[in-house]
Amino acid sequence: MIEVADVFRQFGGAYLAAFGNSMLPSHERAIRDIIRCRTEAMGGHLYECDSCHQQIYSYHSCKNRSCPKCHTEQTRRWLELRKDEMLPISYFHVTVTVPEVLRPLFQANQNDAYRIFMKACADSILELAKDPRYVNGLVGSLMVLHTCNQQMLYHPHTHSLVTGGGITDDGSWNPANEGFLFPLQALSMLVRGKFLTRLKRLRPDINIPESAWQQNWVSHCTIWGKGEQAVLDYLARYVFRIAITNSRILAMDDQTVTFRYKERKKRRWRTCRVSGMEFMRRFLLHVLPKGFHKVRYFGIWNPKNRHMLKQVDLLFVLTHPAAVDLTSGQTTEKSPTRKVAPGAACLHCSTGTLFLIKNIPRPTIRPP
Repeated sequence: MIEVADVFRQFGGAYLAAFGNSMLPSHERAIRDIIRCRTEAMGGHLYECDSCHQQIYSYHSCKNRSCPKCHTEQTRRWLELRKDEMLPISYFHVTVTVPEVLRPLFQANQNDAYRIFMKACADSILELAKDPRYVNGLVGSLMVLHTCNQQMLYHPHTHSLVTGGGITDDGSWNPANEGFLFPLQALSMLVRGKFLTRLKRLRPDINIPESAWQQNWVSHCTIWGKGEQAVLDYLARYVFRIAITNSRILAMDDQTVTFRYKERKKRRWRTCRVSGMEFMRRFLLHVLPKGFHKVRYFGIWNPKNRHMLKQVDLLFVLTHPAAVDLTSGQTTEKSPTRKVAPGAACLHCSTGTLFLIKNIPRPTIRPP
């Protein structure tokens, strides 16, 4: 199978030679880390089977958040932490997309634009949900920033998991209307107004296109039925999604890379063939600035509101004990990805046990 790392090894040198002087440090590090991930350059361990005596090398991962190999264990840990926060209710999946006229502005001012955009989306969701005509309560919103579409083109948007109900001022729980959270047109207008106003105030040096004030911001809302694990598994794909996974790369030659993508409207898989340099350019578009948090929590899921979440949890235990028990009974935990470790079964003969022979230190002189 061809991997992103193979593409980077093939075309990375030419890309760095052409654009290295103007590249962001985070882009250079992504290239270096992905190429070295799970190779001898990262160090690791050597194991041997006590039955068939097969030796197995296990190298460390790079842990770069843009690397397609480094998210299995992270996803599992994240799911475990989120399980305790899920309530036996329906959820809504809300997306908001930045209009095309503003994308060059976002790309040139990523830290500020992404931060203000996510806050504008969150505040708009909380404000509309608080309206007595809709939920009339403080909802929870878990928001993830994405910057790409299936073809790795620049397409910034947010995915939000929103609770189908909220906690009222008097501490009671108010469920959302069946299949309806709030009007999407109102959400789009609120996000647009909040984002542009805050950007203009915080960054007066940025020239905002006049058409942006009238441009429609596309938003969608999909209801999820009750089923906490299904919701979590679905959202986990968004939380740790990168520009492209290794499984979508189909072919590579001296000049080009071919990958598949899903055409959403027709629900069909298509193929896209681009030059190796263009593949790298598209991939690196979605390497986020260093230190930027792409996952954020608002409303009752905000860390400062943990007491509210506990209050709601207790409320459901007292008022809907059967629903809570049933939900927990239906929750199934996926087994974590198998790792090579002392005492593990041999991957070759399946009868022997692996034992550690030696540690492999990381080379003191790193390859360029």
